[in-house]
Amino acid sequence: MAVKRTQPDWSFKILLIGDSGVGKTCLMFRFADNMFAESFTPTIGIDFKIKTLRVKDKTVKLQLWDTAGQEKFFNITRSYYRNADAIILVYDRTEASSFQNIARWMRNIDENAPDDVIRILVGNKSDIQDRLVVSTHEGKLLADKFRVDFFETSAKSDTSPAVSKMFFFLTEKLLDQKQAAAIREQQSSSSSSHQTGNISLTNNQSQSNYGKLLGCCSSTRTVDD
Repeated sequence: MAVKRTQPDWSFKILLIGDSGVGKTCLMFRFADNMFAESFTPTIGIDFKIKTLRVKDKTVKLQLWDTAGQEKFFNITRSYYRNADAIILVYDRTEASSFQNIARWMRNIDENAPDDVIRILVGNKSDIQDRLVVSTHEGKLLADKFRVDFFETSAKSDTSPAVSKMFFFLTEKLLDQKQAAAIREQQSSSSSSHQTGNISLTNNQSQSNYGKLLGCCSSTRTVDD
């Protein structure tokens, strides 16, 4: 007997971007499959995962796109910005250059992504305490500068579990954004219909008044031969 698949109420495309080696792939696999690979293999172009959640009584399908961080793949990954609903910017807390390059990744988003795309800043590899060079305070300051939400994670240990919390938070924010947009569209449509009805009524009244005016002012004349 075939199993009937339930269509999601919403489907969102989420990009993970940042320098090579910051842990984008590991974050994606930790959330999608609850697994962590010790060996590092650079992403070639694009990697892809799907995760279905139940959030706010809605079934939500997340399309997770893990992009390559190397400069040579930028022209390939740039096209994936265009219809993204959310973008997760990831840096490695043990690598200062990956944190400094967030400004460049932000410019890439400004140039290629939709204006209303949701952004989240994530400092990864928080488990490597003896090698941390980017503090929580610095991460928060950068997030405040760009007016985005901020999380610190560890795809390896995920003891919080901060990875799932971050993705659920992002999903809720996407739902709030889309539902608010739907309400605004509905209100705009209702307002437009109401205005059209008023115009039609005014026209009818004008025609009626014009007819009365003609009836009032017209006269019949008999001409004798």
